[in-house]
Order: sequence, then C-alpha cells, then structure tokens
Amino acid sequence: MRLIFITPLAALALSACSLTPPLVKPAPPIPAAYAEVAAPASANTAADLGWRQMLLDARLQRLVGIALENNRDLRVASLNVEAVRAQYQIQDAGRTPAIGANAGGVRQRGADGVTQNQFTAGIAMSAFEIDLFGRLRSLSDAAFARYLATQQGQRAAHMALIGAVADAYLEQRLAEEQLALARHTLLDWRQALILTQRLHGAQQGSGLDVAQAEGQAATAEADVQARERASTLARNNLELLLGAPLPADLPAGRPLDGQPVLTQLPPGLPSDLLARRPDILQAEYALVAANAEIGAARAAFFPRLSLTASLGFASPELGDLFRGSARGWSFAPQVTQPLFQGGQLRAELQLSRLRKDVAVLQYEQAIQAAFRDVRDGLAGSATYAQQIAAQERVVAAARQRQRLSQLRYDAGQDSRLELLDAQRQSYAAQQTLLDVRREQFKSAVALYKALGGGLEG
Repeated sequence: MRLIFITPLAALALSACSLTPPLVKPAPPIPAAYAEVAAPASANTAADLGWRQMLLDARLQRLVGIALENNRDLRVASLNVEAVRAQYQIQDAGRTPAIGANAGGVRQRGADGVTQNQFTAGIAMSAFEIDLFGRLRSLSDAAFARYLATQQGQRAAHMALIGAVADAYLEQRLAEEQLALARHTLLDWRQALILTQRLHGAQQGSGLDVAQAEGQAATAEADVQARERASTLARNNLELLLGAPLPADLPAGRPLDGQPVLTQLPPGLPSDLLARRPDILQAEYALVAANAEIGAARAAFFPRLSLTASLGFASPELGDLFRGSARGWSFAPQVTQPLFQGGQLRAELQLSRLRKDVAVLQYEQAIQAAFRDVRDGLAGSATYAQQIAAQERVVAAARQRQRLSQLRYDAGQDSRLELLDAQRQSYAAQQTLLDVRREQFKSAVALYKALGGGLEG
C-alpha cells in the first residue's frame, strides 16, 4: 500500500517533460558606448555609490531616510511583492499531492426497521495531476518569474522615491532662496520708492519717477507672494513623499551654491544597465514569464493523468474500526485527452505567443528608454557647469551695471528708467542663476537613477 502514495511523488520528480521553448533574449538595441563620454569607461559606476554618498546634504539624507520608512507608495510596492509571492506559492502547490485525513460515522435505520452503524477513518489523495508534459511546471515558472518581476518593481519604486525626495527638496531649497532674494529686493525697492516719493514732494522728481518706482515695488511684492506659495507647495509635496510632517530637529541644509548633490558621476558602459536597472530586469522577468506560459499552453494539447487514492478503515462498530479486517483502499487513475474545444486551445497558444512578442518589445523598449535617460543625464552633466559659470558672469555684469547706473543716476547723468532697468536685470539674473543650479542638481539625480543608483544607503 505504501507504493500507492510513493508512486505519484516519484512520477512528479521523473515526469515534467517541459514544452517551454528555449528563451532567446533579443540583442540590446543600443550602442556599445555612450557618445557623450570621450574617456574610457570607469570600472566603477554611479550605481556603486550609495545614496548617502550621492546626496551630500545632511538634511536631505535625513529626509530620504524618513521617506524610506514611511512612504505609502513604497509600502504598497512591498505588499504587492508579498501578494505575488503568495500567488506563486499557490500555483506551485498544485505540483504536489494534496493529502487529507477524514473520519466520520453514520447511524441510519432502514425500511426493515434495522438500525445500522458505519464508522470510517482514513487518508485520501484527490485528483492529483501527474505533470507528464510540464504544464504545471510551466505555470509555476511563470508565476515565479512574475514574483521576481514584482521584486524588481519594488526596487524601482525605492529608487524613484529617493529621486523624488531629492527633487522635492531641491524645489524647496530653490523656493526658499528665491523667496529670500525676493524679500531682500522688495525691501530695497520699497526704500527706493520712499526716497522717490520724498524727492517728488520736494519738487526734485517727477510723477513718472514715482509711478515707475511704485510699479517696481509692486512687482517685487507680487514675486514675494509667488515665491511664498512655491515654498509652501514644495513643503507640502515633500511631506507627502515623507509620509509624515517635517521633523523639527532636521539639520541645517546646504544652499544651492554649497553642492548639496554630487554632480560628476562615472557612467560605466551601456551594458551595465542590463544588470543594474530594476525596470529592465522587471521587463526581462516578464519576458521569462510570458515564455513559460507558452509551454503551459502547448502542454494543454496533451493528455492529463490524474490520480485519486485512499487508504482507510470502515466498520459497523467503533471498537473494531482499526482492526486489520476493517482496512480498505482504493486507487483510481484517470487520463483525459482534449478532443474538441472549438479552437480554444489553439487560441490560447496563439495568445501566449502574442504576449511573448509584446514582452520582447517591452523589454527592448525598457533598454532603449534607460539608454536615453543616461544620455540625457550625461548631456546635462556636460553642459550645466559651463552654463552656471556663464550665468555667474551674467550676474556679475548685471550687478556692475546696477552699481554704475546708481552712480550715474545720483549724478544726474542717467534717467530713473535706466536705473530701474538695471535693477530688474540684476534681480532676474540672480533668480535665473538659482534656477540653473537647481536644474543641474536635478539632472545629476536623474543620471544617478538612470544608471541604477539608489539601492544602497
């Protein structure tokens, strides 16, 4: 009798002739090197840098740590991984026999008035499928690949969260520094307005000068309100990403000109993306799953062998239930061969092949998108430093013009309109410099993510 239950397990191990086609991944549709990198690729890449090495601002590091603990989207991604793992375990459990124990009793009275008892106890295996052609194995492999794909999705969410917190923090720093500049400018222009009004009252200035000074001060006041709103919105966005209010004990943050983010990053080779980018790995596992489902669809055309077996005892007397004479067993193999299903099996096979074709294209698309992301980041890395240096010269020239215009206006050599234009130009140049610095750091964060960085602390 023992062989009755060993045989299905042996068949499970010795069968599983897989009909899954060999998976041939397409060649990466990208060049072997980045055209933006003139020097040979470094042995280390940005992905080897932990995010604490990339994000140099202690305040930003603290915020990222809080977000990784509290962010709801990241928690959802983690729960999705657990859910898909449970689905895989459910699917894989179908490859092993389900054996259960049962016990019961019946007392009944027949038409002849005789009362009869029947007590039973035993163990049974019901409709266990012997995986002769690997159908269950293929379905299990597909479920496992989708579980691995979900894991990579969680890693991608981890990286995206770090980048989002860094971007939101840079937006907040920009808003705060532009607000400080706007407030300082408003203070200066209000003092200039008061002086202009006094000169007009002393018949030493025109009403046009007063109107121009009032318009300039009003412009600065409106800009202050806009910067305050931007600062509040940036703070709200940052708190949403953190999943908690901003702590009161955060360390002081670096200004934008204090290098809060590392900007020079070694890119490595494009082939590195295939092993480091979670979104590429996620697409690759999706391709593996789609390929395994072809094997399951193929196996559906072949016969299925299922076994039902039981071993137990039956007796009219409870005290005699486990005597040798009360023992019984059953063994019922069953073979099912599909004959006619209206083309359903062929349609399912065609559908599985089409899904694999889609998965191949999505895999190639993920590689191409990753390559483009890196090239965009490298373009920023190559140009932002020069742009900032040029903008700093613009700021210096605008300040010099403002200083000289003030001297010429005080000496009566220039009109107030010329002075106002110089002041506006200097203010706008300083605001633009802050914008460009923020964009440089955002571009560096984007390049870091594109290269697969952000998984290590």
